[in-house]
Amino acid sequence: MSEEAPCPCDPARSYARCCGRWHAGVQHLQAPDAESLMRSRYSAFVLGLGDYLRDTWHADTRPAEAIAFEPGLRWLGLEVRRHQAQDADHATVEFVARCKHSSGRATRLHETSRFLRQGGRWFYVDGDTG
Repeated sequence: MSEEAPCPCDPARSYARCCGRWHAGVQHLQAPDAESLMRSRYSAFVLGLGDYLRDTWHADTRPAEAIAFEPGLRWLGLEVRRHQAQDADHATVEFVARCKHSSGRATRLHETSRFLRQGGRWFYVDGDTG
C-alpha cells in the first residue's frame, strides 16, 4: 500500500502511520496495546496477511492449519466499541467488523476478543461472538 493510503481499520488515518507500522519494519509484531493489535489484525484480514495473523495469535489457541481467506470477501469497516485492560497483561476489545460476501450477502462480526501480553508482546487469544 502507498504511504498515504487510508488504513483499513480507520480511513481517517494513513496505513503507514496506523497498522502498516505493525505489519512491517522494526516494530513488526510490537503493537503497544490490545486495541492496536486488534486493529492491525483486522487490517491484516483485509489485506490477506495470513502470516501476520498467525504470528499475533497466541500459541495455545492458534489453529494448526493456515489462515484461509474467503475468495471475494470484502471487508467494509471496523467499529471498536470498547477496549478494557484487566491488568498490565490482559485486555479485551469489543468490536464490530462488517463484510460482504461474493454472493452479495452482508455480515457483521460482533466479537469481544481476549488478549494476553507475553514477553512484552500482545497476542490474540480468543473471542466470544454475539
